[in-house]
Amino acid sequence: MNQSVEFDHRAPAAKSYAAGLLIGIGLMAAVDEIVFHQLLGWHHFYDRDTTRVGLVSDGLLHAAELVALVAGFFLLADARRWGSSVGLFPWAGLFVGLGVFQLWDGLVNHKVLRLHQVRYDVDLLPYDLLWNGAAALLLAVGVVLTIVAVTRRRRG
Repeated sequence: MNQSVEFDHRAPAAKSYAAGLLIGIGLMAAVDEIVFHQLLGWHHFYDRDTTRVGLVSDGLLHAAELVALVAGFFLLADARRWGSSVGLFPWAGLFVGLGVFQLWDGLVNHKVLRLHQVRYDVDLLPYDLLWNGAAALLLAVGVVLTIVAVTRRRRG
């Protein structure tokens, strides 16, 4: 049988957006872990137990961020292989991923689950406002880039 496979021209854009999303999540997790967990020592991913448990939780976060980064770059390479024009989609996904991770961490991990706080023994309000404000800004940039990318894609 002679079966022809029709190429979906939206697939490279969707793949590159998903790749950017994974890379953004992995990158922001890496920044959080490296800067706030290791360099500043403000918190661990899980601070409701011993320091040893906190370090193990940081290691698990590190493993997850590496998986997200590697998977994202492989997905991006695959998208580029199948369609040379991916435009702004990977950048849009990147900023959405950065913002989503930061906002999830700031709202869910810090406030709902209380796994850790940005910092301890200080007034948290300025830190929370800056943390979540930065997340909202990154997410807003990603949403604007997504709208621009989709609009350009529709125009041809």
